[in-house]
Amino acid sequence: MSRLPQVEDGVRLGCPIADVGKIVCVGLNYRDHALEAGMAIPGEPVLFMKAITALSGPNDDVQIPPGASKTDWEVELGIVIGTRARHVGKDDALGHVAGFVLANDVSERTYQTERGGQWDKGKSYDTFAPIGPWLVTPDELGDPHALGLWLDVNGERMQDGNTKNFIFDVPTMLSYISDFMTLEPGDLVLTGTPAGVGLGQKPQPRFLRAGDEIRLGIEGLGEQRLKCVQN
Repeated sequence: MSRLPQVEDGVRLGCPIADVGKIVCVGLNYRDHALEAGMAIPGEPVLFMKAITALSGPNDDVQIPPGASKTDWEVELGIVIGTRARHVGKDDALGHVAGFVLANDVSERTYQTERGGQWDKGKSYDTFAPIGPWLVTPDELGDPHALGLWLDVNGERMQDGNTKNFIFDVPTMLSYISDFMTLEPGDLVLTGTPAGVGLGQKPQPRFLRAGDEIRLGIEGLGEQRLKCVQN
């Protein structure tokens, strides 16, 4: 580390992963989030995709789509694939991991649930996948099932969870996904979000507006600071 140059102040940090082929997401992977969404606890992992054009850096602006009214936040642990994974068993799954990242699965709920089906519509707008600030290798991070994760909006704590509350753990997720599609080096898997998203706020849902500031983090993976802007 002492041989690496120090990054100067004011330098933009981009997504810390190059050549991402696909972003595979696991939905409803925390029991408390499934309950706040009013959905049944899944018996198998729920999968959906985000477009790679949604990728952005950890401090980039989040663009609210024109006409959008229900833009939401989701702090998540991201898994970066290191070696090809196809029909891998749970015992071998972690061997295919290059590292872990902090991610925000930004979502436009109107597009996700009110525009004719398929969650991908609400998940894939430009800037809807802020990643980073850095990639941490498995040996440096330790147990991925014991990480605190949190998210604030305008300084108010909205999400405060822990990956120990996964419904499906990392080996199960990777093994399951690899039975449906080949995971290639650089692919990104997002592992779900705990309770506290805007859609689940009581007594009324709360969604992002231009000027809102989002701050989020995961133990050992750093923090993101994002400002919402109207596109």
